[in-house]
Amino acid sequence: MEAAFVLVHSPSVGPGTWGPVAAHLRARGATVLVPSLAGVGAAGPPFWPRVAELVSAAIAGLPADRAVVLVAHSNAGLFVPVIAAAAPRPVAGCLFVDASLPDRLGPTPVVPPEALGFLRDRAVDGILPPWTTWFDEAEVAPMLPDAEVRAAVEAEQPRLPLSYYEQLVPAPAGWDAQPCGYLLFGPPYEQVANEAAARGWAVERIPGRHLHQVVDPAGVADRIADMVHTWSPPSSPAGARA
Repeated sequence: MEAAFVLVHSPSVGPGTWGPVAAHLRARGATVLVPSLAGVGAAGPPFWPRVAELVSAAIAGLPADRAVVLVAHSNAGLFVPVIAAAAPRPVAGCLFVDASLPDRLGPTPVVPPEALGFLRDRAVDGILPPWTTWFDEAEVAPMLPDAEVRAAVEAEQPRLPLSYYEQLVPAPAGWDAQPCGYLLFGPPYEQVANEAAARGWAVERIPGRHLHQVVDPAGVADRIADMVHTWSPPSSPAGARA
């Protein structure tokens, strides 16, 4: 059973952060979906059901015999368990790209408690400014060195409610029964990658910053394809519906 790539972007940015990688994967002959999570913040808490609904709706458009590989970036990693549980096609595996990791079982906070103070200081009437404005220019400029790419990424950024980052995302038992892997770009996700390795997952690294997929999309696409090429879907996937 052939698997399609489902590239899930962080709701803090937009689907365009996966666009160049998707183009390179399609050039290799792959089927690729990049579901848009725009508008998730307007759904009201909890936000994770809307994320699972949007990704599942995109997956439902695939042929019935097509499996999927979930590829999540940044805090989209936390939604992988609920996406896998709701997916209407078999899940062949889950790849986390410079992403947050869900707990193996039970609810996972979108950000740790110690980070909430940083966000609360930036919220106005419960709404946060766009993600790249949280940081100094010295941090943002190296992450998005191409002016045209930066403008495109920043144009897609939503203003999420603070409550999005205060939510807990469930992790159903057995969500990681299929193959999982981790692709690291660099700090501050090195400890997260170490946790993935401790879980027995394959871990690889492409040195770069957090949005390296828009800086070197060909290299990231190649590494994603190489990491998952041996994955195959289970014959009776838990949570999958025809």
